[in-house]
Amino acid sequence: MRGGEALLKSLENQGVDVVFGYPGGQLLPLYDMIYDSDLRHILVRHEQCAAHAADGYARASGKVGVCIATSGPGATNLVTGIATAYMDSSPIIAVAGQVPTGLIGNDAFQEVDTIGMTMPITKHNFQPVNAGEIPEMVKSAFYIAGTGRPGPVVLDLPKDIQEQELDFENDVKINLPGYKPTRKGHPLQIKRAASLIGNAKKPVILAGGGVIISNSSEELLKLSEIIGAPVTTSLLGKGAFPEDHDLSLGMLGMHGRLPANFAVDKCDCLIAVGCRFSDRTTGKISEFAKNAKIIHIDIDPAEIGKNVDVDIPIVGDAKIILSNLIRAISQNKMSNKTMEWVNRVKDFKQTCIPKMSFDNTPLKPQQVIKEIAEAVDEDTIVTTDVGQNQMWMAHYFTSRKPKTFLSSGGLGTMGFGFPAAIGAKVAMPESDVVAVAGDGGFLMVSQELATIKEYDIPVVICVLDNRYLGMVAQWQNLFYEKRLSHTHLGESPDFVKLAEAFGVAADRVERPGELRDVLSSAINSGEPTLIDVTIDPEEILPMVPPGCGLTEIVGEYKTEPKNSEDVPYREAAKERAGD
Repeated sequence: MRGGEALLKSLENQGVDVVFGYPGGQLLPLYDMIYDSDLRHILVRHEQCAAHAADGYARASGKVGVCIATSGPGATNLVTGIATAYMDSSPIIAVAGQVPTGLIGNDAFQEVDTIGMTMPITKHNFQPVNAGEIPEMVKSAFYIAGTGRPGPVVLDLPKDIQEQELDFENDVKINLPGYKPTRKGHPLQIKRAASLIGNAKKPVILAGGGVIISNSSEELLKLSEIIGAPVTTSLLGKGAFPEDHDLSLGMLGMHGRLPANFAVDKCDCLIAVGCRFSDRTTGKISEFAKNAKIIHIDIDPAEIGKNVDVDIPIVGDAKIILSNLIRAISQNKMSNKTMEWVNRVKDFKQTCIPKMSFDNTPLKPQQVIKEIAEAVDEDTIVTTDVGQNQMWMAHYFTSRKPKTFLSSGGLGTMGFGFPAAIGAKVAMPESDVVAVAGDGGFLMVSQELATIKEYDIPVVICVLDNRYLGMVAQWQNLFYEKRLSHTHLGESPDFVKLAEAFGVAADRVERPGELRDVLSSAINSGEPTLIDVTIDPEEILPMVPPGCGLTEIVGEYKTEPKNSEDVPYREAAKERAGD
């Protein structure tokens, strides 16, 4: 067979049934072969969205997502999506067309150095020099992308190699001598961690995205309940631990929940699992968990000690290590001091339950998220864009299961939420999928309304519409003397009319109590739908300013009236947190 056919057959051998792509000149041979292939191909309207859709597919399903784009500008348009997947440890294979091998390096039409350009943002990349290399390359790419710390792999495919003939072998062997991820944690380190946990009086667990990737949520829950450790999460760890559980603290960090930030500040033992201690999670490093001994469990040794000094590093797969750790401490009993700590944390949580119900118009974001939560169930997959919409959802929305809250963390990619929802729905067709986007991010990818219409992909998009680049405007309000430089989006477009122009059903919500029924109806309709939700542009989410410790929070935090009157966040925190 020919090289392009070998690529398609190799994808099928890896269990791939769908790819997200956009054709171009250097991919004409491959797309001619796709014409006769059993692979489902979804034509996106922009290559960046192909990468985000593959990413959403991977995060929702746990499988490797695949995207395809042509050479030159097609490949460069993939770069943002590849970098997003790299930062968030999401396994995707990005296939890029390339000019014929004889023209590489000659500045041929639509040539870029895709390998050189993507090397810093991939786990690995390949460029075959003959078609016979393709089967082994594809198998290696999937193994690299999906094992260890997952991430993207690029396959740069010259046009002539797509047409070159080869003798195809189904059962190819791969040899990757330099790639051997550690899965089992060192027994002595696990024993040391068990001892440290046994002596702790105020333990806290910080769960990152690695818990979800390793499918270790059950082990995390068991460990938490055995040792009496409240659990906080990073943004990507949201859903790793049920947020309606008594021991859940919610998200930690710059836009984290008050109980999470204060518990980490006061704890004497922090057990970090599958997280990389990003600046948005830790705040000022010198003030982060300054009273705690830190245990760090991660499959990537490069992350341990990179940002935060730790006392006990354990390299390996979170599921294996947590299982071994549970066995090591299963005979321990929770001390009276730890029980006192747990009760104090629970009491503190009750004093600062955020107020969610508002009668205001324009709608308060808290009210919007309350109504979204009422319209969906625990199995609904929610994707978010980046900005205020993302942080409001991360802060206020209650996630109960892993792989149901998908968001761009490390790169903070505007435009991620909608195409990621497309990929998630294709991966999990029986699950309801709701994308929550800001108007700024949605405008970057609104052309994908054509995709969901053409392929009848019934995602529901809730556009939180305040006509501002909300998070940038928030920072300008708080830190730049309210000098709102080029963050107002104007009054165009009318999102309802825009959706209808694509043939997508649309509705507008402007008053409290409307969104729950409109969203429920949209989900039950089984049709792609856009809901334009008019929200208050003045609302600001409390936050930890850059360079500050986790307890140095600015902004106003509104609590339920039954617990306290509305008072400024920092003053309330000082009063309630005590020692």
